[in-house]
Amino acid sequence: MTESILTQIHSEWITKEKFQPYGQLITPAQDGKSYDVDDAQLNLQNGTPRFYIMRLHHRGRKFHQITRHSLCTQCLGSLEGKDWFIAVAPPSTTSKPDLDKMAAFHIPGNCFIKLEVGTWHAGPYFDREVVDFYNLELSDTNVVDHFTYNFLTNDNLEFEII
Repeated sequence: MTESILTQIHSEWITKEKFQPYGQLITPAQDGKSYDVDDAQLNLQNGTPRFYIMRLHHRGRKFHQITRHSLCTQCLGSLEGKDWFIAVAPPSTTSKPDLDKMAAFHIPGNCFIKLEVGTWHAGPYFDREVVDFYNLELSDTNVVDHFTYNFLTNDNLEFEII
């Protein structure tokens, strides 16, 4: 059996501009602010929205699979101000993400991200034992709208966010 190739992806602190090809960075706004383009532009019309707290354990920063959802946007943010990481590739309807455009982001715990419909994503990842995340997607996203590409099986690749 051939040993897989571990590729390191350098993460950068997320900014609205850098994250724009993949979705939106949503940061705090003053109460009473009118709705505008800085608010999460959601697409949840293809089913019943599900907003829940997702508890994740021992994630580390290595991955070999990446997923996309073609029926909805997805919002993720950590609770308790904990920072985290995500790897992303631009939205597509293809069966494989564009490796040349894959990026990794370090996300502080005072904001959340909205993934655009079709954005490939691996994560959330983190160094702590447990982190709780709020997650907004459709009630059946992980059943009927979960397209995964396995880099290990298809390309003998694994990734590590550094």
